Amino acid sequence: MRAALIAMGLAGAALFAGASLAVADDNEAGVPLTPAEAAGAWTVASQGQDLCVLTLGAEHTVKAPRSCSDALPGNPTNWRATKDGMQLIDAGGQPLIAFHRWSNSLFVSRRSSGVDIQLRRGGRAG
Repeated sequence: MRAALIAMGLAGAALFAGASLAVADDNEAGVPLTPAEAAGAWTVASQGQDLCVLTLGAEHTVKAPRSCSDALPGNPTNWRATKDGMQLIDAGGQPLIAFHRWSNSLFVSRRSSGVDIQLRRGGRAG
């Protein structure tokens, strides 16, 4: 009986360690997002609603359709990686909104209003 309990405990520990590694693979906190990782379509969402889709370029460009003007402050034209996420930047080089990395495919901006804006990999670029 005791050997069975020890075996179950070891199996549970191994399962937990495997789950931790899976999360770590998609959450590179402190490692800036590379242009190749960022390139592509990203969905902007808030309060469970998809609002628009941005296209981030490997050359740090942003293509934002008009439908994003209600969701984002200003008109982002570029992006830059930060230590803990990314920023969207306007044509004059001014930061518009900062996102913190939750994983390689999810970034979140906590707004003072209490409403979070999410940037999630994927979507249909328009």
